[in-house]
Amino acid sequence: MSNDKPSRRQQILEALAHELETSPGERITTASLARAVGVSEAALYRHFPSKAKMFEGLIEFLEDTVFGLINRILADEKDVVARCEKIMAVLLGFSARNPGITRILVGDALVGETERLRVRVGQFYDRIETQFKQVLREGELAGRLPAGAPVAAMAGLLVAAAHGRMAQFVRSGFKRSPVEMWEQQWPLLARGLF
Repeated sequence: MSNDKPSRRQQILEALAHELETSPGERITTASLARAVGVSEAALYRHFPSKAKMFEGLIEFLEDTVFGLINRILADEKDVVARCEKIMAVLLGFSARNPGITRILVGDALVGETERLRVRVGQFYDRIETQFKQVLREGELAGRLPAGAPVAAMAGLLVAAAHGRMAQFVRSGFKRSPVEMWEQQWPLLARGLF
């Protein structure tokens, strides 16, 4: 991001993420969001046609960031276990740095919102699971995993572990970081998987 003053659209998204972080368990209204940004509700709607579009803006930021980092990992790292570990680190690290968006990822912030948002988050997790499957299949083809490894089950377990860490973060009121004890937990998970 440049050092320029953020656009009003960016300010709105940052305010929404901040409100989600500082008001856990509460539904964010456009009135409270407008107050946080320092504009009228009408000004919010000039930049986003609906609150759902604001949430989608945060989901797009999540996708762009996470998948951009994953693509770098895939380009730089060839070992299947290291790839999986680094992808998990990206997911958990993003969550730790973005508590408000983590509330969206675990569905907490989407209660009472449009079903389209829950579907979009589900698609994010599906893409992550597909990415793990691809990494694992490539590892199997390269002889780094045994032939016939349960790739789908392994990928599902990795996604479930990441989601569980994020849910624990939200449940704790953001006190238990998703990366807390991860250095000790990854070897236990990897030993069972690989």
